[in-house]
Amino acid sequence: MGVESVAESEIQTFYKDKTVFLTGGSGFLGKVIIEKLLRSTKVKRIYVLIRCKRGQDGLQRIADWKNNAMFSLLLQSDASCFNRISPINGDCLDAKLGISQADMQLLTDEVQVVVHSAASVRFMEPLHLAVDINTRSTRLMLQLAKRMPRLEAYVHVSTAYSNCVIEHINERFYPENLTCTAETILALREQLSDELFDSMKPALIGKYPNTYTFTKALAEEVVQTEGSGLPISIFRPGVIIGSYKDPLPGWVDNLYGPMGLIIGCALGVVRVLFINRLALAHVVPVDYCVNMLLASAGRTARDHATCNKNALATSSGASPQLPVIYNYVLSDKNKFTWGNFIDCSLKLVDTYPLSKMMWLPCVYIVSTTWIFNLIAFLVHIVPGYFIDISLRLRGQKPRMIKIYQKIHENIDVVKPFVTQSFHFATHNTDKLWKSLSPQDQQIFEFDMGSVDWSDYFYRSLGGVRIHLGKEVNTEENIKRARNIMARYYILHRLLQFVLWSGVAAILWRLIKLFF
Repeated sequence: MGVESVAESEIQTFYKDKTVFLTGGSGFLGKVIIEKLLRSTKVKRIYVLIRCKRGQDGLQRIADWKNNAMFSLLLQSDASCFNRISPINGDCLDAKLGISQADMQLLTDEVQVVVHSAASVRFMEPLHLAVDINTRSTRLMLQLAKRMPRLEAYVHVSTAYSNCVIEHINERFYPENLTCTAETILALREQLSDELFDSMKPALIGKYPNTYTFTKALAEEVVQTEGSGLPISIFRPGVIIGSYKDPLPGWVDNLYGPMGLIIGCALGVVRVLFINRLALAHVVPVDYCVNMLLASAGRTARDHATCNKNALATSSGASPQLPVIYNYVLSDKNKFTWGNFIDCSLKLVDTYPLSKMMWLPCVYIVSTTWIFNLIAFLVHIVPGYFIDISLRLRGQKPRMIKIYQKIHENIDVVKPFVTQSFHFATHNTDKLWKSLSPQDQQIFEFDMGSVDWSDYFYRSLGGVRIHLGKEVNTEENIKRARNIMARYYILHRLLQFVLWSGVAAILWRLIKLFF
């Protein structure tokens, strides 16, 4: 259901004629936020902070989105929708966000809703860069928001794993997990060189497994200490994966996260994963994330207005309230493990095979380091060297060993999140969902308790095949891919036979030698 509805819902009414400022708009989550706002609300304008890239300014980069499949349904219904998007040239890496004085004044005068979703999601980003992008930009955005007289809602996008040093995470702040305050870290960042600051990483991040989660935790503390008086909330999504329903099933535009691994497995490149099959997989579809985020902004505005109204009625000053935090993860009513995730994905390999596969899709799941290293050596490194040698003989550049090195690095950095179960309280999220009208629950669906995971994978993997696998889902193409998979199946079984025969021969010789 979209803007053509006869009666607007409460959330649609909130966004009608609003001016929104969004950071991270060119990212995976950001594009879906923009698409949903344009298609399902009558938002007046969306200002998008966007940096120049590869010689293209913000206006050119946004114009290129018209060729993105994500916006195809929207453009069919409203060809002029992009007129409501305005780029704000800038960069969260810049000490002043890189925004011109004229644009700064424009934002100050017009913006009513802010969504700060820009972040570096690279787990092993150098500390100085992670602090600049994830923490310092948060402080700069809050300082800008305080100058906006028309501001009604501000949503800071964090991550469910911003407090991953503990297993049970409530919808509250955890400054006690940090080795020192964000103010101290930011002061050190200003005073020290990049190299010296990065050298302090072990002491500064403490128990945090990487710079991403650490700097996102710092950003939350910045919101806690400097967001006082603002109509602000914090949105903590789990691992964001491809869309479930809206507007395209399975839409995803990057190889980060679980969907990238699934493509690697479907190609026959990734053949072993380090995962605890019983660990909870707190994955959330990107379209559900966006619906939850947009609903939380509306709720934040209403709660803040009510608080101010009550303060005026009692003739007392409104005491600063802590921002409401929304953990958005798996529902306790609908638990899903990493073993379930892999099994659901591989069950559909025959339904959506890739014609570009390099070997039969088959994956070993292990949770013991030495076993993983052994199997990875046998099924990744050894074949990788053979492939690179054959490439050299054909005069081509070897690449497989480098690819496997990157794959193993990625597997290593996600270990803390796929080998243990995290448990989250979701009281605020559940309360928000129950407070929505039936109409809003339909338009802005985000109830994780209702997700049918078998249906999700059936819907989404066909889309993943298109958007990540760069295939076409025609009957002819899928039939061709199945024929390729059938040939690889025969080769796989022959290889198994040869290898096991070799092992049996060696064992037989050893038995004869000693007995």
